[in-house]
Amino acid sequence: MLVGIYLTTDPNGKDLGVNEAYEKILAHNGIEFVRLDASDPDFWNKVRSLDLFILRWGQWDSHIQIARDILPVIEKIIGTPCFPDLNTSWHYDDKIRQYLLLKPFGFPMVKSHIFWEKPAARRWVEEADFPAVFKLRGGAGSQNVIMVKDRPQARKLVKRIFGRGIYPEKFHHAGSVRFQHFSLYRELHHIAGNLYRRFHGLDVSPFWRVHKNYALFQDFMPDNQFDTRVTVIGARAFIFRRLTRSNDFRASGSGMIDYDLDKVDLRCVEIAFKVSRELKFQSMAYDFLFTPENEPVFCEISYTFQPRAIYDCPGYFDPDLNWHPGHFWPEYLHLVDALQMPELKSPKLDL
Repeated sequence: MLVGIYLTTDPNGKDLGVNEAYEKILAHNGIEFVRLDASDPDFWNKVRSLDLFILRWGQWDSHIQIARDILPVIEKIIGTPCFPDLNTSWHYDDKIRQYLLLKPFGFPMVKSHIFWEKPAARRWVEEADFPAVFKLRGGAGSQNVIMVKDRPQARKLVKRIFGRGIYPEKFHHAGSVRFQHFSLYRELHHIAGNLYRRFHGLDVSPFWRVHKNYALFQDFMPDNQFDTRVTVIGARAFIFRRLTRSNDFRASGSGMIDYDLDKVDLRCVEIAFKVSRELKFQSMAYDFLFTPENEPVFCEISYTFQPRAIYDCPGYFDPDLNWHPGHFWPEYLHLVDALQMPELKSPKLDL
């Protein structure tokens, strides 16, 4: 058996270490693996010999560019099994793709309003109720997500995104996380880092695609002091709550995680299992909010996430809502499922 692991780097070629757990688990079980890079002239011949291809790609534009170019060929043309596969990842970090995929099935989602023409967006703004939430289609940790308090603010956003567009790193809106929760230390650290990178000729703009000619608004769900994150990996669901930032509506990226099982709503687990089962997702995290009628609805999904948050869960639920205590690294579960090896052993990892 041979597993290929794509070398995931930053835009300057530095290994990000996101594959360390996969490699340690494979080595612990005596399974051969090889690191791969699409720039290697022999890359495609190597891919043909694999039993599994792993590409843990993130949100940087360079990652998205590579994954969306090579994964369809590897999985659909060559026929090599992949993690993540296309069912699981083609919509990653794209809130519009996610909504268009999921809404026709009637899954309970926060209602989105998506426009590709400026006149339609302007008409909606004149008729909509505010506040609403404006999002770019990509971004994590509540970046590129702001509250739109009134119609004039919505008009300005529509004008900009259907005009010169928005670069995520230059989306300096007063309601953004960066400025709502301003940290002088963090800003100085960011500026100093960019100065260093510029001096050494390194990339300082991992998000280089301009967002324009679409608009994405979502209905605002009031009085949510947390979101509920359910992560489904195969037949396992991990659940915890993420508390919102102080005087804010955004929970993603807050770092304030509550693992108390007595406080979670298991309806979220049932919904997440149903979505993953029907759409054949290998691994998926769901972010749930609650309507004023206390009905769970989810707003975003992501195949990848912080592994430590899953490991720190006290256990998981199976599809029958039976509880299984223990701590599990998601990479171990990914390999168990992708290699169909329930006997796989997990080494002690310190990540």
